[in-house]
Amino acid sequence: MMAAVFTSLTLALVFGWLGRQREALGAIAVCLGLAIWLFLFEIYSPEYGFRMPWISTEAPVLDPADAGLGLA
Repeated sequence: MMAAVFTSLTLALVFGWLGRQREALGAIAVCLGLAIWLFLFEIYSPEYGFRMPWISTEAPVLDPADAGLGLA
């Protein structure tokens, strides 16, 4: 999949060098879409992906007895 990202980026650069601006913008849009899709696949795929627990948006449930504040 990374090869598809680099291929679309290379196409965008070649089209830009040849002066074909519309095709270059289309290829760079495809490149950006593929890169975002690949990133999300690697993060959230249940079979292949990996988890990054430091990005978790869920608040942990804290027990006051564990905090050592003497509230329990």
